[in-house]
Amino acid sequence: MSPGGSPATDFSVALLGEFIALGVRDIVLSPGARSQALALAAAEFELAGLVRLRVRIDERVGGFLALGLAVETRMPVLVITTSGTAVANLHPAVLEAHHSGVPLILLTADRPEELRGIGSNQTTDQLGIFGPAVHFVRDVAAPSSTGFSPEYPGELAHEAFAAAAGHSSPAGPVQLNLAFREPLSAAVATLPVVAAANGVSGGRPPRVTELAAAPETIVIAGQGAGPGAEVLARELGAPLIAEVASGARFGPNLVVAYRELLADREFGGRVRRAIVFGHPTLSREVPALLQRSDIETIVVRGPGFEDYDPARRATHIDATRYNGEPAERAWAGSWVHASRALLEVRGTETPDPRTDDRLAVAEFARAQLAVFRESVTRRMLVEAVWRVTWPHDRLVFGASRLVRDADRAVPGKAIPVHANRGLAGIDGTIATATGIALASEASGSAGTTRVLLGDLTLLHDAGSMLYGGGEPRPRLQVIVGNDGGGTIFDALEVAQTAPAGSFDRVLYTPQSVDFRALAEAYGWDYRLAGNRGELDEALAPCERPTLVEVPLSRG
Repeated sequence: MSPGGSPATDFSVALLGEFIALGVRDIVLSPGARSQALALAAAEFELAGLVRLRVRIDERVGGFLALGLAVETRMPVLVITTSGTAVANLHPAVLEAHHSGVPLILLTADRPEELRGIGSNQTTDQLGIFGPAVHFVRDVAAPSSTGFSPEYPGELAHEAFAAAAGHSSPAGPVQLNLAFREPLSAAVATLPVVAAANGVSGGRPPRVTELAAAPETIVIAGQGAGPGAEVLARELGAPLIAEVASGARFGPNLVVAYRELLADREFGGRVRRAIVFGHPTLSREVPALLQRSDIETIVVRGPGFEDYDPARRATHIDATRYNGEPAERAWAGSWVHASRALLEVRGTETPDPRTDDRLAVAEFARAQLAVFRESVTRRMLVEAVWRVTWPHDRLVFGASRLVRDADRAVPGKAIPVHANRGLAGIDGTIATATGIALASEASGSAGTTRVLLGDLTLLHDAGSMLYGGGEPRPRLQVIVGNDGGGTIFDALEVAQTAPAGSFDRVLYTPQSVDFRALAEAYGWDYRLAGNRGELDEALAPCERPTLVEVPLSRG
């Protein structure tokens, strides 16, 4: 007979203890009857100070919260759900984790074998529900009253942890489908002694490919590229095209206005070799360049499951280094100078305030007031958010028009930036950012996590604004550019061909939500930034979740 009166509880305690011994420190769960043994065991481990537990009533929110935690900690995060549609609600986060190479371990509770296939409540086929998006799946039979092998939980945990962490294949989500019989839980008698976490030994180190010198080379950094792309660009003396969430958008070779230059025969037309890091998603010009037959493309494999290769003929390598001399500065320098010229904005001259001339001082004051009252544009918004964000902060972009505006305009700056660009969906942006904020604060960061997104992206994930009793509220600032709908579609070809009424109804999808009321309903602070001065004030660091609404024109 089970020592604790419930085999489900005994097995759950043993399994979670093994994951904690491997280094897991974060668990996200949603409530449910079939998963109650896992949930109660997780609560006991939290009380013992061994894990950080987060509870969300919506499994889709929980999945993306776990994604954000894993992005920030770079460690697998456990996700606990009950059976049925609860499991299916994890699918958007699972797909993003799969395509971005983020390690999640899904513990999905299920009915035992005798209750499957007979129409039992909340029972469906949970094996294969995520298809190839999970890298490892085990259907674990319900533990019986006679107990289970003491080694079995450890074997399962080691397999799942190693698969999620990418020790023999790309990192990503894995699933343990855990069947439980009644009694579904009992009081947790004792917790196992958890040894210091050493983790599972890693796989073979990546094979490093030595690069040869080549003329007219550029380096391209997409989502997940990391700072190695910037290092290589400097070593090669190559122009660096680094998307805003690449982790490589800094350095002397950075080319911000890359779209225009890639389309220019004097710049993009001269490129003969492109070295790609990560997953570029923010422009059409990059894939168009790589599809040219006269371009040699070398792709440094990123964390995602699929290698980026729009022309289907790139050379794929694990890692690279270059020990030669950099190219003549004229090559990268011409790109950098041309980019700066394209971005240059001529400011209006204002009087010199360092004067005793009362008329000049008054004119300066009027000019400053005019600047303060200036309506916020998209470029002004992205530049303001970028300007106030520093290395101790975190910045998260939603899959909105604003991330592209930022990519076109903001200068180089080595700050932590994230965006869910694996599938570039609008799902779970606030939940992901919440996970990033909670994890960064747990590590000792005193910064603010800012989320810049559009109104539809926010509304798609409004449920993530809910914090239940006992759940910590991070220093999270959600900045919503409210232009009344999906203006990202206005820039697509369909806007020129579709009837205006139909276009607005099914693509632009206008909305008139009262964001102040939404913030108050969820217990958030609220700021309205109707002009430039109010925006600068609203972007000050916050101590609790804050929604900043910035009205924008549709154009």
